[in-house]
Order: sequence, then C-alpha cells, then structure tokens
Amino acid sequence: MQNIVNDQAIHMYEEMVKFHIISLHKLQSCGGSPNISSAHYLNMEQLTKALTSLYNLYEANRNSNSMYENEAEFHSFYVLLHLGSISQPTVESLSLWFRRVPSPIIKSKEMCFARRVLRFFRIGNYKRFFCTTAAEASYLQYCIIEPSINEVRALAVSSVNYGGYKLHPYPLVHLSKLLMMKESEVESFCKACGLETCTDEVGNKFLPTKQASFCRPKEGFQNYAFLGLEQYERQATL
Repeated sequence: MQNIVNDQAIHMYEEMVKFHIISLHKLQSCGGSPNISSAHYLNMEQLTKALTSLYNLYEANRNSNSMYENEAEFHSFYVLLHLGSISQPTVESLSLWFRRVPSPIIKSKEMCFARRVLRFFRIGNYKRFFCTTAAEASYLQYCIIEPSINEVRALAVSSVNYGGYKLHPYPLVHLSKLLMMKESEVESFCKACGLETCTDEVGNKFLPTKQASFCRPKEGFQNYAFLGLEQYERQATL
C-alpha cells in the first residue's frame, strides 16, 4: 500500500485514522491498567503514523489550491493531539507544521475550531473550552478532546475553590453547569479532587471554598458525561 498514490489510498488511510481515533475514545473508558496504558501508547503511535502518511498522500495528489472533502477536519486532528493530557510518541512542533499546511486548510472552520480549543486549553479558559467543544466539535474531534475534559474540569474546580469566598459555599447546581456535567456526578468529581461538599437544611448541595486539600487523583478520573455531546458518548458504545 505504500506505493499506491490515489484517491482510494487516501480513503483507506482516512478510515485507518478514524479507527485509531475511535479506539482512543474506547480505551478512555477502560481504566488505567498497565495493559490499557500499553494499548493506548501503541494506538497513539499508529495514529500518528497514519496521519503522517495521509498528509503525504494529500500533498502528492493536490491540484493547485484544491482541498479534499475531509482534509481540513483530518488536519485539525493533528492540532488537537497537542492537548496536554494526550500521550503522543512523536509529534512535530506545531509552529513548524503550520508552515507546510496550505492556506485554505489553515483558514477552514475545522482548523479554526481546533486552534481555538488548543488556545483555550493552554491559557486555562475553561468556560470557552467547554462551550466551544460542545457547540462545534465533530464526533472524531470530540474523541481526541475527551481525555482532556476532566483535566480542564479539575482546573475549573480548583479556580472556584481557591477563588471563592469562604463564607459563601459554591452551589453544586451552578458548578454542574460550569463543568457541563450532571449535577449527580459533580459531588463525586469534587471528592475525587480531594474536596468535601456540604448540604443545607433543604437538601441543596454546596462546595465550601478555600479548602487546602485540593489535589488531582493519581489514578485519574472516572468517566463522566459531557452535557451537550451525550449522543457522541452513546455512539462510542455501539
């Protein structure tokens, strides 16, 4: 297949990339055992290789400034693979990579989305990160972003905890909207971060702020639904 350079080869490599991205999503729900970690690393290695081969095929078959139907989205995957929680065997610097990407792809909505999400992740703008992901991510883009969602949620909880007023506990119903997760799961997430919650006389739950016990769990977080994209999570179980 290495010597085939045509539309059929591009389609085959696109399918290979899809397989590895969906595998990344499915492995995310399998926990963090040594066997799963090894499978994750190998899957990421094959995903990176498949993307590199696909980009080479796009270039070999390019006519002037034309662009393949799925090319912009598949280029956006490379950008999203730079989100911090995703382990990558070998990934080229983005600044160098962008120089080789054709201008129409750089300006595409898929690439603009990926660059915004990466920027929000790096500067810690958790609200824009969540809202942009929920509003614009395709299924495959979400599969790549998903491992980073709880990492950003932990940042948001840390900000609420350290930035809030000690005499005014933060309502979990508001925190659930901020984190885009079910209210019933917010308490579990807070406890995973080493934080205690409390309940008032009518049953409303709150997060007392200024707790010094905040920490990220060494074993990672369990899986929590991302409100707004539940259909993608159901799709991964099919």
